[in-house]
Amino acid sequence: MSVQQEFDQWAKTGKDRGMEQRHWHTAKHALARMPVEPGDRVLDLGTGSGYALRALRETREAGSCVGLDGSVEMVHNAQGYTDDDGVGFVGGDFHHLPLAENSVDHVWSMEAFYYSQRPDEVLREIRRVLRPGGTFYCAVNFFEESEHTHEWQERIDIDMKLWSRKQYREAFREAGLIVAEQETIPDREIEIPPADEFPTENWESREAMADRYRTHGTLLTVGVNS
Repeated sequence: MSVQQEFDQWAKTGKDRGMEQRHWHTAKHALARMPVEPGDRVLDLGTGSGYALRALRETREAGSCVGLDGSVEMVHNAQGYTDDDGVGFVGGDFHHLPLAENSVDHVWSMEAFYYSQRPDEVLREIRRVLRPGGTFYCAVNFFEESEHTHEWQERIDIDMKLWSRKQYREAFREAGLIVAEQETIPDREIEIPPADEFPTENWESREAMADRYRTHGTLLTVGVNS
């Protein structure tokens, strides 16, 4: 199954809204750090329901924004979730961004980058479309150090790139992006029951659940176009 087919199915069954609710726990903290000024143009890679761009338009007065997704159904849904003319949604390939060189101020991606089949090419494309001094905020929950996310690969037919924190930094630098920040953002909104309530349907121990959500949470890597 292709990436588009997988996520078309997710969109048809309403999973896009479910992902929005779960991702928001940590995404809102990462979005708050983005140096978006009124009028700045933002590209959202793997936009899903388009929640990140709606938030940036409402809270930061971002300018003309573009949400790109490989799923036609995701794009269709995102368009229906807003009547804001300042946000446009398009279907496309991360490896060949339909944007001109130096045409966006910031790029955002949450829980999507690791689905790219050639991530090094994607990073070069991101740098191509970013203006000098522009930023790329890349947020992922699936990464090497977060061991309790590794099983996600078994649930999906698409190859997911399991990179370490170091691999993200190295890849950003090789693409010409300066790594300005890298840290993990804990998910403090997921409730972790007392130890005597384990094992649960999804977790063998409280320690494992705490490791996933509190110790690791979301890995944020920030690159700046030099």
